[in-house]
Amino acid sequence: MIYLRLIWSYLKIGLFGFGGGYAMLALIEREIVGPGWISEQTFTDIVAISQMTPGPIGINSATYIGYVAPGESSAALASPLFGILGSIICTLVVVLPSFLLVAYTSHLIRRHRDSAVVKGIFAGLRPVVVGLIASAALLLMNSANFGEDTRQVVWSIILCAAAFVMVYFIKWHPILVICISGIAGYLIYI
Repeated sequence: MIYLRLIWSYLKIGLFGFGGGYAMLALIEREIVGPGWISEQTFTDIVAISQMTPGPIGINSATYIGYVAPGESSAALASPLFGILGSIICTLVVVLPSFLLVAYTSHLIRRHRDSAVVKGIFAGLRPVVVGLIASAALLLMNSANFGEDTRQVVWSIILCAAAFVMVYFIKWHPILVICISGIAGYLIYI
């Protein structure tokens, strides 16, 4: 049954997805695109949309994938009600391990925050999180994001650099930059 497979996949994502949304991307891609529930193009679209909508990418992607996966797996489950059920299940399952872990460990960490062991654990986790975020960046450097046409790759690099300059140096609001980039992308790629 698709719901049990979704629960298992998102339980693994929730348990082992350290470092936030970008660090979880490689795991989400392996668990969701690998079985064929969504295409690589749809996955990159989910990443883009999740960045423009409020909330963490892991939860946003779980909600969307939970909605579309039942219909993709079986025509009998193509009803919006099965999609809503999938969304609720995936969203709750991806959040549950983190919620339980934080509820349990926050008391221990607060009590032992000066311990060398706790400091060592956090010092060891930092480079792992950086590595996971770097792997997410490499994961997103694919033809689904940049296209196979050289012109499209060049325009993508120009848009990325322009957005960086607008936010970091000119100090424009990120929402304004997202809107401008969306309009520019529409005009360039139509």
